[in-house]
Amino acid sequence: MTYLHQIDPIAFTLGPLKVHWYGIMYMLGFAAAWVLGRRRVRAGRMPGVDEQAYSDLLFYSMLGVIFGARIGYVLFYDLDNYLREPLLIFKIWQGGMSFHGGLLGVLAAGLWWSRKYKMHFFDIIDFLAPLVPPGLGLGRLGNFVNGELWGKYTEAGWGVVFPYAEAGMAQMDAATLRAQHATGAFDALARHPSQLYQFALEGVALFCILWWFSRKPRHRYAVSGVFALCYGCFRFLIEFVRLPDEQIGYLAFGWLTMGQVLTLPLVALGLGLLWLSRKSPVLMPAAPPAAAAANDRG
Repeated sequence: MTYLHQIDPIAFTLGPLKVHWYGIMYMLGFAAAWVLGRRRVRAGRMPGVDEQAYSDLLFYSMLGVIFGARIGYVLFYDLDNYLREPLLIFKIWQGGMSFHGGLLGVLAAGLWWSRKYKMHFFDIIDFLAPLVPPGLGLGRLGNFVNGELWGKYTEAGWGVVFPYAEAGMAQMDAATLRAQHATGAFDALARHPSQLYQFALEGVALFCILWWFSRKPRHRYAVSGVFALCYGCFRFLIEFVRLPDEQIGYLAFGWLTMGQVLTLPLVALGLGLLWLSRKSPVLMPAAPPAAAAANDRG
């Protein structure tokens, strides 16, 4: 069974303003980090930090994600095209955001904030790591809505037919596409919905793993190590059914993609951090305000 992708990437319009689902997904991801992060702050999981300080951290992290992801995509995936048309860098609603660039942006924000508040850098990153997967997953849903970053042909009579992935189909009107799809004419063009695979693994599964693992205090570096290792493995595997960026193609062996090359250091980093965590201190939670007040009265 195949599904014909005909989702409008524009959620709604306000006069001349077009609000895209991709942007909404980013906002929902930041909102999830805000809610989950405040919950952990209130539970004392970042001793000495109040909700206002966390708001500052999240704001700088948001800037790091947006600018880092966009700049990373330009540098890693499509530099020549952006050099020809520099204004394309501002059209983030069209997609073109790099996880690895966004990660570097968040690390930079965390480093600046940790120095300002005189906290260990990896205590901050360990705190932030479980808050990232919801945004990753929602971003992949945005990719699916946009009909971009599609996978290879399934060659099994199931999958998703992306009209913009096929020469000639993009020019057909919606009714014609639906009529021909109903006859099974496009079944051989069904692709792996790699965006949804990434949503499931990088979003749902990674969040469940990290939230469960960080539910109690862990040694410094451990949560960050699990994040880097799991994301790296998930991303590396999914790249086997996801088409590489057209302007780059495969880098070697007829299967190695830029995403895999950029992800391998994350796997190594994750293993290294887990090794370091073995003899590192554990950041113990502070007593929540209510409990602290009760102790003072006692």
